[in-house]
Amino acid sequence: MAQILGLAILSFFITGILLIPFIDFLYKIKLRRQIQETRDMFNKRTPVFDKFNNWKVGTPFGGGILIILVVSIIALWAYGLLNIEVKPWEAFAIFFTFISFGLLGLYDDAKKIIRDKSKAVFFGLRFRHKFIIQWILALIIASVLYFQLGYDFIFIKGFGLAFLGFLYIPFAAFVIVSFVNAFNIADGLDGLASGLLLICLVAFLAITSNQLNTTLGIFIAVLMGSITAFLYFNVYKARIWLGDVGALSLGAALAIIGLMTGKIIALALIGGVFILEIASSLIQILGKKFLGKKILPVAPLHLWLLRLGWDEPKIVMRAWLAGFFFAVLGLYFAFVG
Repeated sequence: MAQILGLAILSFFITGILLIPFIDFLYKIKLRRQIQETRDMFNKRTPVFDKFNNWKVGTPFGGGILIILVVSIIALWAYGLLNIEVKPWEAFAIFFTFISFGLLGLYDDAKKIIRDKSKAVFFGLRFRHKFIIQWILALIIASVLYFQLGYDFIFIKGFGLAFLGFLYIPFAAFVIVSFVNAFNIADGLDGLASGLLLICLVAFLAITSNQLNTTLGIFIAVLMGSITAFLYFNVYKARIWLGDVGALSLGAALAIIGLMTGKIIALALIGGVFILEIASSLIQILGKKFLGKKILPVAPLHLWLLRLGWDEPKIVMRAWLAGFFFAVLGLYFAFVG
């Protein structure tokens, strides 16, 4: 455990040292928030979002690029240094998830700064196309978990192991896609998503330590250190944001961690604030789709609170408190089950 915590400290210092020159680099390549008209999945404008976020124009995004690079390099180096016996398919599931969703997010980030769409053939992809790609990636990962690593069950407190068989593949893919989009939705306020993720990672480090899962524990610890350093620059008023490259990658990483520990109920509880965020958006989408009207005044939840007059730091800090409560609740179910 001491070695794993040491890796978290190492990751924290390396990410912290690199972040300032990396922020300067993002300014140089102009990977910064532009004045934009945000649109929902129906291609309709969402002026409420722009109203509360236009003051952030000019802030660089793309912090997820550095996190992915630092975490991947340190974690893989640590496996060799500590002579950890890592199953090849286990490492593939972790890092393919982490990197592939990051690349998809990087596409989204690049699209925001390339005005001439004729220069890039694939920049015409719409939300539904990217959603399909998310499902393709998630199904690949879920297939690896099922066919190569033997995951075909979920644990439900009070019922024990529930064997899903082949149905585990669509179930796991659904979990991954859900958390990818939940994290992306929550990443709308300074420090909100990254702070919540740090709380989730601490909880899952406790779970993996209890399971003696060193492979996953090392990845979580290194990711914890990197996220902690990033959060220092991401709290209100943020000097850097994750960008879609970070939001999609980290959302997928949280999902694969939950799946590989086998604690699905704990994942839903530990990531409870993320679930609330995506649930509020889903309710709004279903209302527009089937009822032709909004069910909630505005979604997601954090945007609704902004509209009610809550200050951004107040929303974020109270979300962290809620995240801490959900993490404790999830750990209780994970350990007593």
